[in-house]
Amino acid sequence: MAHHKSAIKRIRTSAQANERNRHHRTRVKNAVKAMRSTLEAGDASAAAAQLNETMSTLHKMARKGVVHPRTAARKLSRMAKAANALKK
Repeated sequence: MAHHKSAIKRIRTSAQANERNRHHRTRVKNAVKAMRSTLEAGDASAAAAQLNETMSTLHKMARKGVVHPRTAARKLSRMAKAANALKK
């Protein structure tokens, strides 16, 4: 157990951040999962709409530091590539 006042506060704030980040990571996973299911369905217009939502979510989480920016960029690149393949 922490004995210093600053260490006690740090434990408290890190627990709050952990809870907040868990919520945001879940949002990212759900957005990616929804995008994958849309891609599997094969509907190009729905995939384009879902890509915009997923893109927005991933960019927000990368900005907040929940997901590494390059990880978000990699996921978005792969999803955009798959969505564009449906158009052809």
